[in-house]
Amino acid sequence: MSKTLEFFFDLGSPATYLAYSQLPALCAATGATLVYQPMLLGGVFKATGNASPISVPAKGRYMFNDLARYAQRYNVTLKFNPHFPINTLMLMRAVTGMQRHQPERFQGFIDCLFRALWVEGRNMGDPAVVAAVLTEAGFNPEEVLALANDESVKAALKDNTEHAVQRGVFGAPSMFVGNQLFFGQDRLEFVREALS
Repeated sequence: MSKTLEFFFDLGSPATYLAYSQLPALCAATGATLVYQPMLLGGVFKATGNASPISVPAKGRYMFNDLARYAQRYNVTLKFNPHFPINTLMLMRAVTGMQRHQPERFQGFIDCLFRALWVEGRNMGDPAVVAAVLTEAGFNPEEVLALANDESVKAALKDNTEHAVQRGVFGAPSMFVGNQLFFGQDRLEFVREALS
C-alpha cells in the first residue's frame, strides 16, 4: 500500500482550501508523505470539458453552503471571496516556482496565499494586492514575480497540469493514493482509509 498522498491543487478553489487545511494532519496520523502537485484548474477544465460549479447558479449556491458546513466541521475559517472566481495563472506559476527553487519556503508561501484568498477574502487577481500580501508575509514580490515569469517554471506548471489530466483529474482538489483517484474535500475519509 502506498504511503504517499499526491495532492493536485489550485489556490482558486475553496474546496481545495478546505482539503489543504486537513491533509497535513491526516498524513501525519496515517504516516503518509504529502506531495503537493500544483496545477492550473482552468487548464484542467479546458482539457476535460469540465466547468466550475458556480457556472450553474443553483449548484454554486448549494456548493458554498455545503463548503460552509464543512468549514464548521473542520473548525476552520472560510470566507466566500467576493472577487471569486480569480484567474490564478500567475499565482500558480509562483507556487510552482517556489516549490522548485525555494522548497524550504514553499509551505509558508502557500499558507499566506490560501489565507489571503479564503480567510481574508482579498482580491488576489490584483497585482498590487498580491504584492502587499507577499510583503506582509515576508516574501519579496519582485523575486516571486521573477520566479513566476521563468520559462522553466511556466513549462513545469503546464506539464504538471497535462500530467494531472492524463491521470484522470477533472477538477480540484484531486488526490491520489497510488493509482486511486479521490476527488473533492468531502472524500477525505476514503483517502484516510486508503492510506491506512
